Amino acid sequence: MKTTIQEINGAFVATLDGRLDTAVAAQTQQELQPLFEHSQSDVVLDCSRLQYISSSGLRIFLALAKRCPKLRITEANSDVYQVLEMTGFTKIMNVQRGMRCLSVDGCEVIGHGGVGIVYRLDADTIIKVFRKGTTLDEVRTEITMAKEAFVLGMPTAISFDIVRVGQQLGLVYELLRADTLSACLRREPQRVDELARLYANLFRQLHAIRVPRGKTIPDALVRERESVQHIRRYFDAEGIDILLRVIDAIPACDRLLHCDLQTKNAMLQGDELMLIDMGEVGYGHPVIDLAHSYSAMMTLVGDYETIIGVSKELAQDIWQRMIRYYFEGQPQHVIDHRLEQIKAVSTVRKFSWLSLSDSFPDEVIRQCQQIFEEQVTRQKEHLLEVCGTLNDWEV
Repeated sequence: MKTTIQEINGAFVATLDGRLDTAVAAQTQQELQPLFEHSQSDVVLDCSRLQYISSSGLRIFLALAKRCPKLRITEANSDVYQVLEMTGFTKIMNVQRGMRCLSVDGCEVIGHGGVGIVYRLDADTIIKVFRKGTTLDEVRTEITMAKEAFVLGMPTAISFDIVRVGQQLGLVYELLRADTLSACLRREPQRVDELARLYANLFRQLHAIRVPRGKTIPDALVRERESVQHIRRYFDAEGIDILLRVIDAIPACDRLLHCDLQTKNAMLQGDELMLIDMGEVGYGHPVIDLAHSYSAMMTLVGDYETIIGVSKELAQDIWQRMIRYYFEGQPQHVIDHRLEQIKAVSTVRKFSWLSLSDSFPDEVIRQCQQIFEEQVTRQKEHLLEVCGTLNDWEV
Protein backbone atom coordinates (compact mmCIF):
# COMPACT_ATOMS: atom_id res chain seq x y z
CA MET A 1 0.00 0.00 0.00
CA LYS A 2 1.42 3.38 -1.05
CA THR A 3 0.12 6.76 0.15
CA THR A 4 1.09 10.17 -1.23
CA ILE A 5 -0.20 13.60 -0.20
CA GLN A 6 -0.14 16.71 -2.39
CA GLU A 7 -1.53 20.21 -2.08
CA ILE A 8 -3.45 21.02 -5.29
CA ASN A 9 -5.21 24.37 -5.71
CA GLY A 10 -5.61 24.75 -1.96
CA ALA A 11 -6.91 21.21 -1.40
CA PHE A 12 -4.94 18.42 0.29
CA VAL A 13 -5.18 15.33 -1.91
CA ALA A 14 -4.15 11.90 -0.62
CA THR A 15 -3.75 9.21 -3.28
CA LEU A 16 -4.22 5.63 -2.05
CA ASP A 17 -2.52 2.98 -4.19
CA GLY A 18 -2.98 -0.70 -3.39
CA ARG A 19 -4.98 -2.71 -0.84
CA LEU A 20 -6.02 -1.02 2.40
CA ASP A 21 -6.34 -4.12 4.59
CA THR A 22 -5.69 -4.82 8.27
CA ALA A 23 -1.99 -5.51 7.69
CA VAL A 24 -1.26 -1.98 6.44
CA ALA A 25 -3.98 0.00 8.25
CA ALA A 26 -1.78 1.29 11.08
CA GLN A 27 0.96 2.42 8.69
CA THR A 28 -1.60 4.07 6.36
CA GLN A 29 -3.20 5.95 9.27
CA GLN A 30 0.21 7.28 10.25
CA GLU A 31 0.93 8.36 6.65
CA LEU A 32 -2.44 10.17 6.50
CA GLN A 33 -1.82 11.97 9.81
CA PRO A 34 -0.91 15.29 8.06
CA LEU A 35 -4.49 15.51 6.79
CA PHE A 36 -5.74 15.82 10.39
CA GLU A 37 -3.64 18.97 10.72
CA HIS A 38 -5.61 20.59 7.88
CA SER A 39 -9.08 19.68 9.09
CA GLN A 40 -10.68 22.95 7.97
CA SER A 41 -9.31 22.70 4.43
CA ASP A 42 -10.64 20.72 1.46
CA VAL A 43 -9.42 17.17 1.95
CA VAL A 44 -9.65 14.61 -0.84
CA LEU A 45 -9.00 10.87 -0.76
CA ASP A 46 -8.21 9.88 -4.35
CA CYS A 47 -9.22 6.21 -4.54
CA SER A 48 -8.65 5.73 -8.27
CA ARG A 49 -5.85 3.21 -7.46
CA LEU A 50 -7.37 1.72 -4.32
CA GLN A 51 -8.08 -1.94 -5.05
CA TYR A 52 -9.61 -3.07 -1.76
CA ILE A 53 -10.66 -1.68 1.63
CA SER A 54 -11.17 -3.63 4.87
CA SER A 55 -13.04 -2.66 8.04
CA SER A 56 -9.77 -1.27 9.41
CA GLY A 57 -9.53 1.01 6.38
CA LEU A 58 -13.14 2.09 6.83
CA ARG A 59 -12.33 3.17 10.41
CA ILE A 60 -9.58 5.43 9.02
CA PHE A 61 -12.06 7.00 6.60
CA LEU A 62 -14.56 7.49 9.42
CA ALA A 63 -11.99 9.15 11.67
CA LEU A 64 -11.03 11.52 8.84
CA ALA A 65 -14.66 12.34 8.15
CA LYS A 66 -15.23 13.29 11.81
CA ARG A 67 -12.21 15.61 11.86
CA CYS A 68 -12.44 17.00 8.28
CA PRO A 69 -15.95 18.28 7.43
CA LYS A 70 -14.93 19.01 3.82
CA LEU A 71 -13.65 15.48 3.17
CA ARG A 72 -14.37 14.02 -0.28
CA ILE A 73 -13.70 10.48 -1.49
CA THR A 74 -13.24 10.42 -5.26
CA GLU A 75 -12.85 7.90 -8.10
CA ALA A 76 -13.83 4.85 -6.02
CA ASN A 77 -13.90 1.77 -8.24
CA SER A 78 -16.97 -0.48 -8.32
CA ASP A 79 -15.76 -2.85 -5.59
CA VAL A 80 -14.67 -0.10 -3.21
CA TYR A 81 -17.79 1.96 -3.88
CA GLN A 82 -20.00 -1.06 -3.19
CA VAL A 83 -18.35 -1.54 0.21
CA LEU A 84 -18.79 2.15 1.05
CA GLU A 85 -22.41 2.01 -0.07
CA MET A 86 -23.26 -1.19 1.83
CA THR A 87 -21.74 0.17 5.03
CA GLY A 88 -23.62 3.46 4.77
CA PHE A 89 -20.58 5.65 4.11
CA THR A 90 -22.15 7.10 0.96
CA LYS A 91 -24.92 8.57 3.13
CA ILE A 92 -22.67 10.28 5.67
CA MET A 93 -19.87 11.60 3.44
CA ASN A 94 -19.24 12.80 -0.11
CA VAL A 95 -18.29 9.71 -2.12
CA GLN A 96 -17.84 9.80 -5.89
CA ARG A 97 -17.76 6.64 -7.94
CA GLY A 98 -14.90 6.25 -10.41
CA MET A 99 -15.77 6.43 -14.09
CA ARG A 100 -14.94 3.92 -16.76
CA CYS A 101 -13.01 5.25 -19.74
CA LEU A 102 -14.52 4.34 -23.12
CA SER A 103 -13.60 5.04 -26.72
CA VAL A 104 -16.05 5.80 -29.52
CA ASP A 105 -13.47 5.34 -32.28
CA GLY A 106 -15.15 3.58 -35.19
CA CYS A 107 -18.60 3.72 -33.57
CA GLU A 108 -21.66 4.63 -35.66
CA VAL A 109 -23.05 8.12 -35.04
CA ILE A 110 -26.81 7.85 -34.55
CA GLY A 111 -27.60 11.33 -33.18
CA HIS A 112 -26.00 14.76 -33.48
CA GLY A 113 -27.09 17.96 -31.74
CA GLY A 114 -25.99 21.06 -29.88
CA VAL A 115 -25.67 19.25 -26.53
CA GLY A 116 -23.65 16.27 -27.76
CA ILE A 117 -23.32 13.31 -30.09
CA VAL A 118 -24.92 9.88 -29.66
CA TYR A 119 -22.97 6.79 -30.77
CA ARG A 120 -23.87 3.11 -30.94
CA LEU A 121 -21.40 1.16 -28.82
CA ASP A 122 -22.77 -2.27 -29.73
CA ALA A 123 -26.05 -3.97 -30.60
CA ASP A 124 -27.50 -3.35 -27.14
CA THR A 125 -26.02 -0.07 -25.92
CA ILE A 126 -25.54 3.52 -27.03
CA ILE A 127 -23.56 6.39 -25.52
CA LYS A 128 -24.26 10.10 -25.51
CA VAL A 129 -21.00 12.06 -25.47
CA PHE A 130 -21.58 15.57 -24.15
CA ARG A 131 -19.91 18.61 -25.65
CA LYS A 132 -16.75 19.90 -23.97
CA GLY A 133 -17.43 21.99 -20.91
CA THR A 134 -20.45 19.96 -19.75
CA THR A 135 -20.19 19.45 -15.99
CA LEU A 136 -20.83 16.29 -14.00
CA ASP A 137 -23.74 18.02 -12.25
CA GLU A 138 -25.35 18.78 -15.64
CA VAL A 139 -25.06 15.11 -16.64
CA ARG A 140 -26.54 13.99 -13.33
CA THR A 141 -29.42 16.43 -13.79
CA GLU A 142 -30.18 14.84 -17.16
CA ILE A 143 -30.22 11.40 -15.53
CA THR A 144 -32.61 12.63 -12.86
CA MET A 145 -34.95 14.19 -15.43
CA ALA A 146 -34.88 11.03 -17.56
CA LYS A 147 -35.80 8.86 -14.57
CA GLU A 148 -38.61 11.18 -13.50
CA ALA A 149 -39.97 11.31 -17.05
CA PHE A 150 -39.80 7.50 -17.25
CA VAL A 151 -41.75 7.11 -14.00
CA LEU A 152 -44.37 9.54 -15.31
CA GLY A 153 -44.82 7.37 -18.40
CA MET A 154 -42.40 8.74 -21.00
CA PRO A 155 -41.09 5.78 -23.05
CA THR A 156 -37.37 6.33 -22.73
CA ALA A 157 -34.23 4.28 -22.34
CA ILE A 158 -32.70 4.67 -18.88
CA SER A 159 -29.01 5.46 -18.51
CA PHE A 160 -26.97 3.23 -16.26
CA ASP A 161 -23.42 4.57 -16.30
CA ILE A 162 -21.53 7.87 -16.51
CA VAL A 163 -18.19 7.40 -18.27
CA ARG A 164 -15.28 9.41 -19.63
CA VAL A 165 -14.59 9.62 -23.34
CA GLY A 166 -11.25 11.37 -23.62
CA GLN A 167 -11.72 14.75 -21.91
CA GLN A 168 -15.53 14.59 -22.22
CA LEU A 169 -18.30 12.99 -20.22
CA GLY A 170 -20.57 10.30 -21.60
CA LEU A 171 -23.83 8.64 -20.61
CA VAL A 172 -24.44 4.98 -21.50
CA TYR A 173 -27.95 3.72 -22.30
CA GLU A 174 -29.27 0.21 -22.84
CA LEU A 175 -31.56 0.07 -25.88
CA LEU A 176 -32.11 -3.61 -26.66
CA ARG A 177 -31.39 -3.58 -30.40
CA ALA A 178 -33.37 -0.47 -31.34
CA ASP A 179 -32.88 1.67 -34.46
CA THR A 180 -33.47 5.39 -34.80
CA LEU A 181 -36.58 6.47 -36.61
CA SER A 182 -34.29 8.11 -39.17
CA ALA A 183 -32.49 4.81 -39.79
CA CYS A 184 -35.82 3.01 -40.26
CA LEU A 185 -36.91 5.66 -42.78
CA ARG A 186 -33.67 5.35 -44.74
CA ARG A 187 -33.91 1.57 -44.84
CA GLU A 188 -37.66 1.29 -45.53
CA PRO A 189 -38.99 4.59 -46.94
CA GLN A 190 -42.16 2.77 -48.03
CA ARG A 191 -43.13 2.59 -44.32
CA VAL A 192 -43.27 6.38 -43.97
CA ASP A 193 -47.02 6.49 -43.28
CA GLU A 194 -46.90 3.70 -40.69
CA LEU A 195 -43.92 5.35 -38.95
CA ALA A 196 -45.61 8.76 -39.08
CA ARG A 197 -48.53 7.37 -37.12
CA LEU A 198 -46.17 5.95 -34.48
CA TYR A 199 -44.40 9.30 -34.38
CA ALA A 200 -47.72 11.13 -33.83
CA ASN A 201 -48.79 8.64 -31.15
CA LEU A 202 -45.51 9.27 -29.32
CA PHE A 203 -46.22 13.01 -29.18
CA ARG A 204 -49.78 12.37 -28.04
CA GLN A 205 -48.61 9.95 -25.37
CA LEU A 206 -46.21 12.55 -23.96
CA HIS A 207 -48.71 15.39 -24.08
CA ALA A 208 -51.30 13.35 -22.16
CA ILE A 209 -48.92 13.19 -19.16
CA ARG A 210 -49.20 15.86 -16.46
CA VAL A 211 -46.04 16.79 -14.55
CA PRO A 212 -46.77 17.15 -10.81
CA ARG A 213 -45.31 20.04 -8.85
CA GLY A 214 -42.02 19.36 -7.09
CA LYS A 215 -40.38 17.38 -9.88
CA THR A 216 -36.89 18.17 -11.19
CA ILE A 217 -38.35 18.54 -14.70
CA PRO A 218 -38.12 22.28 -15.51
CA ASP A 219 -40.65 24.75 -16.89
CA ALA A 220 -40.06 24.87 -20.65
CA LEU A 221 -41.25 28.49 -20.87
CA VAL A 222 -38.59 29.62 -18.39
CA ARG A 223 -35.93 27.84 -20.42
CA GLU A 224 -37.24 29.37 -23.66
CA ARG A 225 -36.86 32.85 -22.20
CA GLU A 226 -33.35 32.10 -20.91
CA SER A 227 -32.31 30.79 -24.32
CA VAL A 228 -33.57 33.92 -26.09
CA GLN A 229 -31.76 36.16 -23.59
CA HIS A 230 -28.57 34.20 -24.32
CA ILE A 231 -28.67 35.03 -28.05
CA ARG A 232 -29.01 38.80 -27.61
CA ARG A 233 -25.44 39.21 -28.87
CA TYR A 234 -26.45 37.96 -32.31
CA PHE A 235 -29.65 39.95 -32.96
CA ASP A 236 -30.99 43.46 -32.43
CA ALA A 237 -33.07 44.39 -29.39
CA GLU A 238 -36.27 44.80 -31.39
CA GLY A 239 -36.03 41.29 -32.80
CA ILE A 240 -35.28 39.76 -29.39
CA ASP A 241 -38.33 41.58 -28.01
CA ILE A 242 -40.49 39.97 -30.71
CA LEU A 243 -39.31 36.49 -29.72
CA LEU A 244 -39.98 37.22 -26.04
CA ARG A 245 -43.49 38.41 -26.90
CA VAL A 246 -44.09 35.16 -28.81
CA ILE A 247 -43.03 33.22 -25.69
CA ASP A 248 -45.22 35.35 -23.44
CA ALA A 249 -48.23 34.49 -25.63
CA ILE A 250 -47.86 30.74 -24.97
CA PRO A 251 -50.35 29.63 -22.27
CA ALA A 252 -48.95 28.03 -19.13
CA CYS A 253 -49.47 24.27 -19.00
CA ASP A 254 -48.20 21.20 -17.15
CA ARG A 255 -47.81 18.62 -19.94
CA LEU A 256 -44.65 16.56 -20.40
CA LEU A 257 -42.47 17.71 -23.32
CA HIS A 258 -39.34 16.26 -24.92
CA CYS A 259 -38.42 19.56 -26.64
CA ASP A 260 -36.18 17.96 -29.28
CA LEU A 261 -38.31 15.21 -30.75
CA GLN A 262 -36.84 14.87 -34.22
CA THR A 263 -36.46 11.49 -35.93
CA LYS A 264 -32.90 10.86 -34.71
CA ASN A 265 -34.04 11.16 -31.09
CA ALA A 266 -36.75 8.51 -31.36
CA MET A 267 -35.79 4.84 -31.59
CA LEU A 268 -37.93 1.96 -32.80
CA GLN A 269 -37.82 -1.18 -30.68
CA GLY A 270 -40.18 -3.75 -32.13
CA ASP A 271 -43.34 -1.73 -32.82
CA GLU A 272 -42.75 0.85 -30.04
CA LEU A 273 -40.95 4.19 -30.23
CA MET A 274 -38.80 5.24 -27.29
CA LEU A 275 -36.87 8.45 -26.68
CA ILE A 276 -33.21 9.30 -26.23
CA ASP A 277 -31.36 12.56 -25.55
CA MET A 278 -33.31 13.78 -22.54
CA GLY A 279 -31.29 16.95 -21.95
CA GLU A 280 -34.14 19.32 -22.87
CA VAL A 281 -37.10 17.57 -21.23
CA GLY A 282 -39.54 20.02 -19.65
CA TYR A 283 -43.18 20.72 -18.97
CA GLY A 284 -45.47 23.20 -20.67
CA HIS A 285 -47.89 23.64 -23.55
CA PRO A 286 -47.73 21.01 -26.35
CA VAL A 287 -47.25 23.76 -28.94
CA ILE A 288 -43.68 24.18 -27.62
CA ASP A 289 -42.83 20.54 -28.32
CA LEU A 290 -44.44 20.56 -31.76
CA ALA A 291 -42.78 23.88 -32.63
CA HIS A 292 -39.33 22.55 -31.67
CA SER A 293 -39.95 19.50 -33.83
CA TYR A 294 -41.17 21.67 -36.74
CA SER A 295 -38.05 23.82 -36.48
CA ALA A 296 -35.78 20.77 -36.69
CA MET A 297 -37.65 18.75 -39.29
CA MET A 298 -38.97 21.48 -41.58
CA THR A 299 -36.71 24.55 -41.34
CA LEU A 300 -33.35 23.42 -39.93
CA VAL A 301 -30.36 25.65 -40.62
CA GLY A 302 -27.14 23.66 -41.08
CA ASP A 303 -26.10 20.23 -42.34
CA TYR A 304 -29.59 18.72 -42.51
CA GLU A 305 -28.80 15.07 -43.28
CA THR A 306 -25.99 14.90 -40.67
CA ILE A 307 -28.22 16.25 -37.91
CA ILE A 308 -31.54 14.60 -38.83
CA GLY A 309 -30.10 11.48 -40.44
CA VAL A 310 -32.37 11.32 -43.47
CA SER A 311 -33.02 13.37 -46.61
CA LYS A 312 -34.88 16.63 -46.12
CA GLU A 313 -37.62 15.53 -48.51
CA LEU A 314 -38.34 12.32 -46.61
CA ALA A 315 -38.07 14.00 -43.19
CA GLN A 316 -40.51 16.72 -44.17
CA ASP A 317 -42.87 14.09 -45.54
CA ILE A 318 -42.99 12.15 -42.26
CA TRP A 319 -43.45 15.34 -40.24
CA GLN A 320 -46.38 16.51 -42.36
CA ARG A 321 -48.02 13.10 -42.10
CA MET A 322 -47.31 13.01 -38.35
CA ILE A 323 -49.03 16.33 -37.66
CA ARG A 324 -52.16 15.20 -39.52
CA TYR A 325 -52.29 12.06 -37.37
CA TYR A 326 -51.60 14.10 -34.21
CA PHE A 327 -54.74 16.18 -34.89
CA GLU A 328 -56.70 13.28 -36.36
CA GLY A 329 -60.45 13.80 -36.00
CA GLN A 330 -60.20 17.61 -35.98
CA PRO A 331 -61.81 19.62 -38.83
CA GLN A 332 -59.36 20.64 -41.55
CA HIS A 333 -59.71 24.36 -40.76
CA VAL A 334 -58.70 23.66 -37.15
CA ILE A 335 -55.67 21.64 -38.26
CA ASP A 336 -54.61 24.45 -40.62
CA HIS A 337 -54.97 26.96 -37.78
CA ARG A 338 -52.94 24.81 -35.38
CA LEU A 339 -50.21 24.45 -37.99
CA GLU A 340 -50.01 28.25 -38.34
CA GLN A 341 -49.65 28.51 -34.57
CA ILE A 342 -46.91 25.87 -34.53
CA LYS A 343 -45.03 27.66 -37.32
CA ALA A 344 -45.22 30.99 -35.48
CA VAL A 345 -43.96 29.55 -32.17
CA SER A 346 -41.22 27.60 -34.01
CA THR A 347 -39.64 30.95 -34.88
CA VAL A 348 -38.22 31.03 -31.34
CA ARG A 349 -36.49 27.65 -31.61
CA LYS A 350 -35.24 28.46 -35.09
CA PHE A 351 -32.78 30.86 -33.46
CA SER A 352 -32.66 30.02 -29.74
CA TRP A 353 -30.75 26.79 -30.45
CA LEU A 354 -27.71 29.06 -30.88
CA SER A 355 -27.70 29.25 -27.08
CA LEU A 356 -26.64 25.58 -26.89
CA SER A 357 -23.01 26.45 -27.66
CA ASP A 358 -20.69 29.45 -27.86
CA SER A 359 -18.64 28.02 -30.71
CA PHE A 360 -20.92 27.82 -33.76
CA PRO A 361 -19.16 28.83 -37.02
CA ASP A 362 -19.49 32.48 -38.09
CA GLU A 363 -21.05 31.30 -41.35
CA VAL A 364 -23.95 29.64 -39.49
CA ILE A 365 -24.49 32.73 -37.35
CA ARG A 366 -24.55 35.03 -40.39
CA GLN A 367 -27.05 32.74 -42.10
CA CYS A 368 -29.29 32.84 -39.03
CA GLN A 369 -29.05 36.63 -38.89
CA GLN A 370 -30.19 36.91 -42.50
CA ILE A 371 -33.13 34.57 -41.92
CA PHE A 372 -33.96 36.42 -38.70
CA GLU A 373 -34.43 39.68 -40.58
CA GLU A 374 -36.69 38.01 -43.13
CA GLN A 375 -38.77 35.81 -40.83
CA VAL A 376 -38.90 37.73 -37.55
CA THR A 377 -38.36 41.45 -38.01
CA ARG A 378 -40.35 41.71 -41.26
CA GLN A 379 -43.02 39.26 -40.06
CA LYS A 380 -43.57 40.85 -36.65
CA GLU A 381 -47.24 41.71 -37.05
CA HIS A 382 -48.16 38.31 -38.48
CA LEU A 383 -46.25 36.38 -35.79
CA LEU A 384 -47.81 38.30 -32.94
CA GLU A 385 -51.28 38.11 -34.47
CA VAL A 386 -51.11 34.31 -34.82
CA CYS A 387 -49.62 33.85 -31.33
CA GLY A 388 -52.41 36.00 -29.96
CA THR A 389 -54.81 33.14 -30.76
CA LEU A 390 -52.98 30.46 -28.73
CA ASN A 391 -55.53 30.62 -25.91
CA ASP A 392 -58.02 28.85 -28.20
CA TRP A 393 -55.85 25.70 -28.07
CA GLU A 394 -57.44 23.57 -25.38
CA VAL A 395 -55.21 20.87 -23.90
